[in-house]
Amino acid sequence: MSSKIHILTPELSNKIAAGEVVQRPASVVKELIENSLDAKATRISIMVKDAGKALIQVVDNGEGMSEQDASLAFRRHATSKIRSARDLEEIQTLGFRGEALASITAVAQVELKTRSESDDLATSLRIEGDEVKEKTKSALECGTSITVRNLFYNTPARRNFLKTRHTELKNITDAIVRMAVAYPEVEWFYTSDDEVMLDLKSNSTEGRVAAVFGKALYQSIIKFEDTNDLMTVSGFLGKPNFARKSRAEQLVFMNRRFIFSKMINHAVFQAYEHLLEKGSFPFFILNLTLDPRKVDVNVHPTKMEVKFENESNIYRMILSVVRRALAENDLVPSVSFKDGNAISPFDAKLQFDSQVWKKAIETQTSAPVFPIGTIARPGEPKAPMTPNIIGLDELKPSASSSEASLPFNVSLSANNRILSQRTADDPSLSQESKPIWQAHNKYIISQIRNGLMIIDQHVAHERILYERVLSNFENSLPSIQQLLFPETIEVSTSDYSLVKELQVHLERLGFDIKLFGKNTVVMEGIPADVRIGNERKILQDVLDEFKNNEHAGISDVRDNLAKSFACKAAIKAGDKLNITEMVVLIEHLFLTKMPFVCPHGRPVIVKIPLEELDKRFGRT
Repeated sequence: MSSKIHILTPELSNKIAAGEVVQRPASVVKELIENSLDAKATRISIMVKDAGKALIQVVDNGEGMSEQDASLAFRRHATSKIRSARDLEEIQTLGFRGEALASITAVAQVELKTRSESDDLATSLRIEGDEVKEKTKSALECGTSITVRNLFYNTPARRNFLKTRHTELKNITDAIVRMAVAYPEVEWFYTSDDEVMLDLKSNSTEGRVAAVFGKALYQSIIKFEDTNDLMTVSGFLGKPNFARKSRAEQLVFMNRRFIFSKMINHAVFQAYEHLLEKGSFPFFILNLTLDPRKVDVNVHPTKMEVKFENESNIYRMILSVVRRALAENDLVPSVSFKDGNAISPFDAKLQFDSQVWKKAIETQTSAPVFPIGTIARPGEPKAPMTPNIIGLDELKPSASSSEASLPFNVSLSANNRILSQRTADDPSLSQESKPIWQAHNKYIISQIRNGLMIIDQHVAHERILYERVLSNFENSLPSIQQLLFPETIEVSTSDYSLVKELQVHLERLGFDIKLFGKNTVVMEGIPADVRIGNERKILQDVLDEFKNNEHAGISDVRDNLAKSFACKAAIKAGDKLNITEMVVLIEHLFLTKMPFVCPHGRPVIVKIPLEELDKRFGRT
């Protein structure tokens, strides 16, 4: 009887092992950059094509390798970083496992050129699938150049599981940005499909942060540093008004190695306590310096997970340091002034044309429907206006009504029309006289024939904007407000790449933007649903929400962008609305295809039947 157990071939075992180290193109970039930094490079150039699937090239001016070392470098577990078990406990380099180059050659076609100072000529190797195909001598400056072509060419299943081009390029950019922040003394040059993405000269830590994340953010961050017997903690903290809707810009470095640590992230978040709105996350960069013997970096082949010797002490120190840094700085948000009145720069309340509204009330005839946040757009289809919603026939559609174009039958009386206008014009009227009410600046309450209807104002407006954006995408007729003075906005390298990828879709949404390179975006127009003065924040919020939705599994770009914009441009819970605003909001809600749920699935309308009220008060 033959044995069922057999030893895998080196080729197959290498492909399996490569899956732990080389998960995507960004993994290759990360490993090659770590080798360059370990070789004491002061200048690193990265070039990628087709988001790294076609080509990845990393060139450095480091120490280089001899011919013998170059031949050994691609053998599994071949490394110059450690020699004994004791070295494993005191790791000072980024790489040490000796798996990266072997894993890369197992799934790609690799070319190496390297020269040390002691050699006159460089050693050139061409390797495919663990096999050296060519070995020659050539001219090269001192340093190393590694070119990786056709990643996963011999493992098509792995290639098919790669994400979209934008996602893979974003991961590569993020990996490079993290290294650039950790090593500001190194020059970085990064191109994607021949477009320069980063060109960073040697700089201080502060200068590098400003260059990568923009001067606006840098001017609103808190620098801090603290030292005790355990470790040194330093870095930068974003003020609460610069909180984002994603965790993308939260960087933690341990001895200059980028790491993921839920424990550390939780300590920072806990330090902010109630300074942040729900669902917001702070910007921060933490640099931890501690004895390498007190931390284990040999937890995972990617070397981004670590185990600390005393996690509770680490947690308490970070919590204390961050909390103290926040307490010592003025965190009161700034207020701008316009026409002598103080206004919030982020106020996105609704605007209405009172003359259009008043004319509709007085004549008791149909009036143009104007979108929430602006007046009617030229060429937009007309729809009947209903000044209040009392008399909704249990939210049931009716084709017999004069307002048959609405999804629901809305019966009105002249008295209700007059009452609505009087209440809007005279805020001193009692709450009881109003046809609709706003509860806690969150919910709109109205009487219907057989009970009460409660509407969440934020998700209602979100549904309206979502369907409007999808319609703009289909009709390619965006409504744009041109800015009198174009707005120049600095974004992070990752966000600049995202804006470039989404530029066509953003223009259909209503943004008129120009890319000026070096992380600079010039905005000349904004969607009609965005209030003037709110353009800088809405663009950043849409990008953050887009990334959150992408992580949540929303793969359709248009749907993701429509949901992102609707969520961030919609009125918020806490915005006070007058009668006119509430009525128009509900009017537009009833004109949507699906008024009962928001784009994310949350309910918009809750109905409380009269029978339920009678039951609660013992009338049955």
